Amino acid sequence: MTAVLDEPASRPNRWAAPPRPAWEEEPSKAGLAGKGIALSFACLAILFPLWIVIVTSLSSRKTIDEAGGLVIVPKGITFIAYKELLGGGQVTRAAVISILVTLVGTLFSMTVSVLCAYGLSRTGSLGHRWILMTLLATMFFSAGLIPTYLLVQSLGLTDTYLALILPSAVSVFNILVLRGFFMGISQELVDSARIDGAGDLRILRQIVMPLSRAVLAVITLFYAVGYWSAWFNASLYLNEQDMMPLQNVMIQLVQKQEAPVGLGQAIKTGQLSGLSIQMAVMVMALLPVAVLSPFVQKHFRKGMLTGAVKG
Repeated sequence: MTAVLDEPASRPNRWAAPPRPAWEEEPSKAGLAGKGIALSFACLAILFPLWIVIVTSLSSRKTIDEAGGLVIVPKGITFIAYKELLGGGQVTRAAVISILVTLVGTLFSMTVSVLCAYGLSRTGSLGHRWILMTLLATMFFSAGLIPTYLLVQSLGLTDTYLALILPSAVSVFNILVLRGFFMGISQELVDSARIDGAGDLRILRQIVMPLSRAVLAVITLFYAVGYWSAWFNASLYLNEQDMMPLQNVMIQLVQKQEAPVGLGQAIKTGQLSGLSIQMAVMVMALLPVAVLSPFVQKHFRKGMLTGAVKG
C-alpha cells in the first residue's frame, strides 16, 4: 500500500528543466546577471528605434516642431497621418499592390518550390542528379543584372506586375531546405501509400505536406517577407508611378522626392508634418511582418534546422 501511494511522487515532472550535463557547471549569479543585462541592452537597441518611429507617426505637427524632429516622449496622440494615408491616393494604391503581389507571388513561389523539392527528394527520379547540380550552380554563378534586364524586356514583362514576381520567384536555398526535410520523412509511409495505389501528387498532398507544416510555414514566411520588402525590381522594371508598390513609395517619401498624391496640399497647409507621414508609411510597411512573425516563430527551429541537417 505504501509503494502505491509513493508512486506518483516518484514520477518525473515534465515541466521541470532537463538535467544539466555532468561536465557543465551551474551558472553563477554574476553570469546570470551579465546575460540579463546583455539581453536587456539588445532588446533596447531593437525596440527603441521602433518606438521613435511609432511615436513620431502618431504625433502632431506642433509636437514634432517642438521636438525638433523625431519624437521620443509622446505629447498627445493623433491618427491624422494614418487617416490621410488610408483615405485614398497613391499610398493606399501602393499598399494594395504590395499585398496582391505578395499573395500571388508567395503562392506561385511555394507551388514551384514544393514541386521541385519533392521531385529532387526522390533520388530515383529522372535527371535527379543533373537538375540538382544545375540548381546548385545557380547559387554560385549568375548572368548578372544586364542580361537579366534584357531577358525581362525581351519577354515583354516591363511595366507589368509579373516583373515583380517572376525574376525572383524561386530561391534555390529554400528548395534545398524543403528537399532536406522531405528526404527525412519515413520512406515506409511513402511505400505504403504507393502499395495502396496513390500517385506522387496524392502522396505529396496527403502525406508529405501535412508532415512538413513547420518547414512550409518558415519558407512561406521567407517568400512573403521577400515580396513585401522588395523594391529593386519595381524601380528597375516599372516606369509608371501608379504601379509602384509600397516600398518604393516609402523610399520616395524618405528621400523627399515627391509627396504622395492627395497629401502635398495637406503638408503645405500645415495640417500634416512630412516627417509624420514618412514614419507612418514605415509603420505600415513593418506591420505585416511584425504581425506574422510571432505565429511562425515556433516553427523556425524545427523547420530550418531539421531541413538543413537532414539535407
